[in-house]
Amino acid sequence: MNLQPAELQDFLRSRRSIRKFTDAPVADETLREILKTATCAPSAHGMQPWRFVVVDSPSAISALGAALTGQMRADMQAENAPETEISQRVERSLWRLSEAPKIILLCRDAEAQRAQHPAEEQMGIQSVAMAGLQLMLAAHAHGLGTVWICWPLYAGAETRRALKLPASWQPQGMVFLGHPAEEPREKNLKPLDDVIFYIQD
Repeated sequence: MNLQPAELQDFLRSRRSIRKFTDAPVADETLREILKTATCAPSAHGMQPWRFVVVDSPSAISALGAALTGQMRADMQAENAPETEISQRVERSLWRLSEAPKIILLCRDAEAQRAQHPAEEQMGIQSVAMAGLQLMLAAHAHGLGTVWICWPLYAGAETRRALKLPASWQPQGMVFLGHPAEEPREKNLKPLDDVIFYIQD
């Protein structure tokens, strides 16, 4: 398929976050194609520090949910949030995990990078984020919906322990992926001229 530039631009601009999914399964071969495309993302020094953890089993999802919401509860209690608010947020988060057809945890493998300079660590984080966007666009090309979830940033060690991941794998975020069960929302974008600054002679 040869898309014209305008068609490709329209496709890229049409991606939206999807938070509600149907019960239709995502074929394993489709997921592998999506992940293969994700690995084509650019990375600092070509180190490809991303690691994709497909959380498929009910026991793993349960362990992940307990780890994430346990830390969420502790953080909210430290902020003196009302118990009813905490319980509602925990319940909603566990429900979202259970309803996601596919959960893909994106990690940065610290051992994949040559140096431990703070800038190198940041480069690895950026690389994983670019792979995440590539993954979401690849899913969009298959007519699937995705949403980026940042919860693991608040519970990195807990997430790693719950899923028995290597110590060098640093959870960065999750992607929920499946067949959309909602119309995507319109994005409220800032005017282009508000986010561009030209430096010219």
